[in-house]
Amino acid sequence: MILRTDRRSVLTGLGALGVAGCGPSPASEVDVTVFDLDLDLSALEARHGGRLGFCAHGPKGRVKWRGDERFVYCSTFKMYLAAATLERVQRGEERLDRAIPVSAADMVSHAPVTELAVGSTLTIEQLMKAVVEVSDNPAANILIRELGGLDALRAWYRSIGDQSTTVDRLEPMMNRLDGDKDTITPVQSVANISRLFISPSTPLSDGSKEMLLRWMVDSPTGTDRIKAGVPAGWRVAHKTGTGGYGPTNDIGLAYPPSGQPVIIAAYFHGTSASTPEQREAVIADATRMALQALGHGAAA
Repeated sequence: MILRTDRRSVLTGLGALGVAGCGPSPASEVDVTVFDLDLDLSALEARHGGRLGFCAHGPKGRVKWRGDERFVYCSTFKMYLAAATLERVQRGEERLDRAIPVSAADMVSHAPVTELAVGSTLTIEQLMKAVVEVSDNPAANILIRELGGLDALRAWYRSIGDQSTTVDRLEPMMNRLDGDKDTITPVQSVANISRLFISPSTPLSDGSKEMLLRWMVDSPTGTDRIKAGVPAGWRVAHKTGTGGYGPTNDIGLAYPPSGQPVIIAAYFHGTSASTPEQREAVIADATRMALQALGHGAAA
């Protein structure tokens, strides 16, 4: 498998975010043959309990732990939902400024943006920003509805080459463990992120990537997850996901001060006895260990 990086498309997005210095190396296109490096996270699992799925893919190779096992993805899917919606905008099937009524019937738990808009409207762009930056659940359900429902979201995954991710329920029910429902593998998530942001065959336009990356960088969530595991001077564009009973996830791209980004997908199903802080620390530790295995320095 070859990872190709289109410098112009990545810099278009990151330059508008004020983080162009964290973009790719001067080469116009870099071919990187994927090879797996050792990453043993068994001691981390033993110390904290639970089950950890992790994959990181950078220019020096790929590391994974339980990379092909399934994990409930929780709100990390909202980054993919926004990407699917942006594709519809590109095709002229949707408009960023289209106003959508928000009603009391839309309300479910965790509605920091939509709750304030009940009785009024939010645009498609505002709904996407709400799901990516602050993980608003009613906004996600509304966007799924406007996309065409769960079948349409499932079809979008298939359109980018993801044949395995399952799509079964709306928020907040999709966070509950129920067999393979609403699950993804870390390896597949990394492949999806690569397809969207790195591959020259990305379905996203430069403008769509810029918008989505901006929200992922600006998100205030998950400061103690991937962000806490990267070296000083790195920037992270990411999307978190959390289940109140244990699942703690984070996916995205980590950009060093120079050179190619590292794509990271972390899914940790902690025990009910663990605290949120402990679960987040597991992701930070796994990120730190993965980057060291890939030849990057220790986090500050």
